[in-house]
Amino acid sequence: MNKLAIACLLLLSLRQEAFSQPAEAPADAAAAPSAGSTITKAIFDYLAMTGTNRAVVFKPQTQHERNSTYLHSLINPVLYLKAGMSGAIDLKNDKPEEWEQGASGYGKRFANILAQYGIQRTVTFGLSSALHEDTRYFGSGKKGVWRRTGAALAGSFMARHDNGKAYPSMSLIGGFAAAAFISRSWQPPSTRSAGDGAVSFGYSMGYNALATVAKEFLPDLVRPLLKRQKPATPGAGSAGQPQPSKKD
Repeated sequence: MNKLAIACLLLLSLRQEAFSQPAEAPADAAAAPSAGSTITKAIFDYLAMTGTNRAVVFKPQTQHERNSTYLHSLINPVLYLKAGMSGAIDLKNDKPEEWEQGASGYGKRFANILAQYGIQRTVTFGLSSALHEDTRYFGSGKKGVWRRTGAALAGSFMARHDNGKAYPSMSLIGGFAAAAFISRSWQPPSTRSAGDGAVSFGYSMGYNALATVAKEFLPDLVRPLLKRQKPATPGAGSAGQPQPSKKD
């Protein structure tokens, strides 16, 4: 559910910035990206989204682009924010119970979440490179809430190949499975069994499905807020700009 919480934080931050924009943007505003657009890009990158692009504009990723996406996903600040939030929740719930409270217990839980994420992204990256899968999410382009929701749920375990067609994604499923089961190796006895790994895998796939629905609708909510942040283009007729004098 943390991905949904992050999406909500994105909307709140964009709304606050959109309504705090001055009536007239400085002349160099176009050259400097706003804080809202920077936050939006970081969250879209973390969620493996293609911004507001839909499937009809699909272009296969080059290996260089795939490498860049993977490396940036490991240093994305949203990852560490999410891990911090999840670690605090696990600490509050005393999960797992063998790990102590306090700073050391929080550190273990924080590191556990980061390690699982790193495994998931690394395995997904390796398999997607070998199988030429594009695991980024493209908007469905469909009309209607239920049709879009259905397309998003189906897309939560699909990936596009170089031909543009979507197939069940071995890299996505393999990444979540690897993170769930490999992480059992450092878990305490209460969460170390294969059954615990299966439960973790099921939760991960379920959360991914919910997050994919959020990805489908998030651009619709963000787009009008981003439009409010666009600075006025300097030029003739702009408010506050001197007009050229007419020659007699």
